[in-house]
Amino acid sequence: MRYSFFLVLAIFIGLSGCKSKGDLKTEALQTPAGATTQGLEGEEGVALHEVQTQGLQEDGIGPVDSSGMPVSKVIYFDFDSAQVRGEDIPVIQAHAKYLLENPQVKVVLEGHTDERGSREYNVALSEARAIAVAKIFELQGVPSTQVSVVPYGEEKPVALGHNEEAWSKNRRVEIVYQRSQ
Repeated sequence: MRYSFFLVLAIFIGLSGCKSKGDLKTEALQTPAGATTQGLEGEEGVALHEVQTQGLQEDGIGPVDSSGMPVSKVIYFDFDSAQVRGEDIPVIQAHAKYLLENPQVKVVLEGHTDERGSREYNVALSEARAIAVAKIFELQGVPSTQVSVVPYGEEKPVALGHNEEAWSKNRRVEIVYQRSQ
């Protein structure tokens, strides 16, 4: 338990120091003083800053819907692994924040695998993947009463095919929200 916390903390600290390769050069894109931002046929446009921040949480973790729920609800995994990728931790943390702010909401973590491996192995691996996400929720303070785990193994693929492209889409945990009655 303690080891997991430090592992997640180390990954988060390591990633927070990394510079994104996809940074926009905003100096060149700023609207010059006195210029207007116009859309098609003279319709009023939107300033660059509004486009960059629209739909983002205050902390910039990712896009959210009108209720504040994170839009991204799928966590992907490497082959034969239940280890959460570093780039997915902020997404999971955003969901944890939403759950903490909405204690009436419950979430089901549905674990999935690709078709390779035995049925029993894939069910166990899909459960381990869902539990890995649940542990991060727990480390963020989400009560276990709000989180449940369902392992599906290879039973519900989102991509059909017998190649790496299909397999990589099927190695996932889906975060499914439910309102409590």
